[in-house]
Amino acid sequence: MGLWRQFLICIFFISAISATTSYTVSAAEKIPTLFNPQVMTLDNGLEVVVIEDHRAPVVTHMVWYKVGAADEQPLKSGIAHFLEHLMFKGTDTLAPGEFSAIVAKNGGQENAFTSQDYTAYYQNVSADKLPLFMEMEADRMANLVLTDETVGAELKVVLEERSQRTDNSPAGLFGEQFQAAQYLAHPYGTPVIGWRHEIEQLSTQDAIDWYKKYYAPNNAILIVAGDVDAEEVFDLARKYYGPLDAVDIPDRKRVQEPPQLAKRVVEMKDKRVRQPSWRQSYLAPSGRDENQKQVRALEVLSEILGGGVTSRLYRSLVVQDKIAVGAGAYYHSGSYDQSTFMLYGSPTPGQSLDDIETAVQAVVDDIVANGVTDKELTRAKKQLMSAAIYSRDSVRGAANIFGSALASGETIEQIVNWPQNISEVTAEDVQNAAKNLFDERRSVVGRLLPDAEES
Repeated sequence: MGLWRQFLICIFFISAISATTSYTVSAAEKIPTLFNPQVMTLDNGLEVVVIEDHRAPVVTHMVWYKVGAADEQPLKSGIAHFLEHLMFKGTDTLAPGEFSAIVAKNGGQENAFTSQDYTAYYQNVSADKLPLFMEMEADRMANLVLTDETVGAELKVVLEERSQRTDNSPAGLFGEQFQAAQYLAHPYGTPVIGWRHEIEQLSTQDAIDWYKKYYAPNNAILIVAGDVDAEEVFDLARKYYGPLDAVDIPDRKRVQEPPQLAKRVVEMKDKRVRQPSWRQSYLAPSGRDENQKQVRALEVLSEILGGGVTSRLYRSLVVQDKIAVGAGAYYHSGSYDQSTFMLYGSPTPGQSLDDIETAVQAVVDDIVANGVTDKELTRAKKQLMSAAIYSRDSVRGAANIFGSALASGETIEQIVNWPQNISEVTAEDVQNAAKNLFDERRSVVGRLLPDAEES
């Protein structure tokens, strides 16, 4: 059977059940499930996913809106993230800040986050408090109150956040420039927080328009994970979210990238840089892509190239050649549109970014020409499965897995079949995926360096 198969048996196999549909793994052999999410959809379009986990009397309550920064209109960058802040400013029945005060008073934790593809809000609370927080979250889904006073004050907060996290960080600024070079047309090239000059022009009406356009039950997913009974959660969802009205949600159509015909190079120098770094990225399919075999093969490839100290890049550049202090690879398949596959490294003293790029290219060329070993393939699968196990140590981990995937356009079936599909990836699949991916003409190279002239 092999050790990696034992990992597979104990992990992330899921059977999701609704009133009309059952989702099961595609394997002919039945594999024991670790949890059994139950799914239903309210009449107003709200999708409800419940993941029972009775290890502790706590629950994670999350609402994921299927809208993010990449859905913004021109000149309005940052509005998705800005509204995330404003959702804590009160409703017809809750004063600004009262939502958070009630969470704290009841011993809970809360937060929210915005990505290119979704915006999510969550509370971690004791299970008996779930009805209270369902009621409050449903309230702000429909009854948010915004004034020029509260919006203006929060705009200053967002601008300061941009100053601290991006404008005062050479790595943050460089990341924005690199992403903009990667996506010439697609809105993924615009930062989630927005460009400063556009954030400064956002208004109360912009926030209200965004809220009314996208914040509705038929554009949301409710995830409840923890010490709950699924049928009781469904009843609560009907009670609190069921009365909310659906709205006409715009089709999710975005400008797509034109074919890339030439390698792009972005170089940035800054006197604050202490450690030079190099990166190279390639456009790659997302988890929604019809070619699921290629997506899963790329996930395995990223683990072989960059999965810790046993990976190809780390062993070659850091351990053997000692030309890098760090090296790896990263592939994010969980985006709504075309994603990226990233290679990166930072040189040791006396080595250059050219040395890093040459060494990384040699590793890539070897995989394209000769493929990967059975040992590498087995180890990569083990590591992927192990990481999934650890991600489920908290009830919020399971909620995040489902919420992020569903909000990014994937299906329950794809989540269910992920472990089985990973198990079926072959060395030939990985090599073919590498051949399709690694074309220098379709890459972007980034170089971040200290500015010697200003030092």
